[in-house]
Amino acid sequence: MNPMNPTPASPPRTKAAIEARSLAKTYPGGVEAVASLDLVVPRGSIYALLGPNGAGKTTAVSMLTTLTTPTSGQAWINGLNVVEDAASVRRSIGVTFQETVLDDALTGRQVLEFHGRLYGQSLRERRRRADELLELTELTEAAPRKAKVYSGGMKRRLELARALMTVPSVLFLDEPTLGLDPQGRTRIWDYVSTLRRTSDLTVLVTTHYLDEAQQLADCVGIMDAGRLVVEGSPDDLIDALGSDTIRVRGQGVEEAIDPRFADVEYVESFTRVDGGFLIGVDSASRRLTDVIARAADAGFSIEDVSVAKPNLGAVFFQHTGRSLREGAPA
Repeated sequence: MNPMNPTPASPPRTKAAIEARSLAKTYPGGVEAVASLDLVVPRGSIYALLGPNGAGKTTAVSMLTTLTTPTSGQAWINGLNVVEDAASVRRSIGVTFQETVLDDALTGRQVLEFHGRLYGQSLRERRRRADELLELTELTEAAPRKAKVYSGGMKRRLELARALMTVPSVLFLDEPTLGLDPQGRTRIWDYVSTLRRTSDLTVLVTTHYLDEAQQLADCVGIMDAGRLVVEGSPDDLIDALGSDTIRVRGQGVEEAIDPRFADVEYVESFTRVDGGFLIGVDSASRRLTDVIARAADAGFSIEDVSVAKPNLGAVFFQHTGRSLREGAPA
């Protein structure tokens, strides 16, 4: 290094449970699944990673859990590099996958005890852990039965118990409640919330259920097209939208709409999206007529108008131009 022209120092590393710096993955053919992801998840927190299908969430989780090697960038779990210290990283994390991955020929207890054996737990330790986790997930009575006869909700709970067998400090949950009924979803999150209160467990979760993220996550990150487009606490992201959101769909010269709302006092945010626009206003009931009139004056042919109180779904739509279930196939 030239002492007269030193290379700029990298920002200091944090002591976060999960950290990524410029993490990227490009597949053969130039398909960029994740592009320069920067992420910091403090210890003991719950972080929800959201995005439409194909946004790069699962690829990001795969890199953080050592299952996929990054094309560039770096990531650390508890200070351990996910590439250079992969074996140590695996011993410190628990993972549940989007698809159920269980050996249906094993009983519920065997699923847990075999997992503990793979990680070097003694017979006494894995039996003790299995007993604790079967009780926690309300599977004690079902433990002698083969996993193939378990319901979908029971299999999800068994997978969560398996992920916790090795007492991980970081838990990755990729769509943990996908396909479950409301009662099953509530049970899963009750367990996770209990663990979070009673231990220093850090959780990174991907989910299609925005209500889960809004109620449970300390921080939310929204990915789109392989990039993290916004990040913050659910309350802060929602507050930034304004009091109410008016969504207008239709056809016309959308560029002509912008000036109509540029200096309007009641407009708190304005976003053009595919097929229309979103406006954050102080009161939709008082401003709706004027919004419609201004759009019509701009030559915009209105096909549909809807009003929503701010929530995480509105935040998601503002930053991606889509509802969570509208993305490209995964």
